[in-house]
Amino acid sequence: MERLRSSPLHANISAALDKHLEVIHVVQSRRKDEIVNASNRQRQGTSRCQDDRDVFVLALAIKEMSVATRKARTTLWCALQMTLPK
Repeated sequence: MERLRSSPLHANISAALDKHLEVIHVVQSRRKDEIVNASNRQRQGTSRCQDDRDVFVLALAIKEMSVATRKARTTLWCALQMTLPK
């Protein structure tokens, strides 16, 4: 869209997209942690309390990703509206 406009987009657009990417990386990291911890607990036969904590942390990360995704979609829609000819 920046190329179509021949000018940079507003800084908030880049910030929203950067935040979205950051939150995606956090969710990926939480999911990897959950998988590793679950496999370690299965081998050791420990309690499921830690498992619940991992799921809760992952759920919070997914919630943040949902909010960031909505903001990124709205931001991209605004960028598109600014890019389209009038």
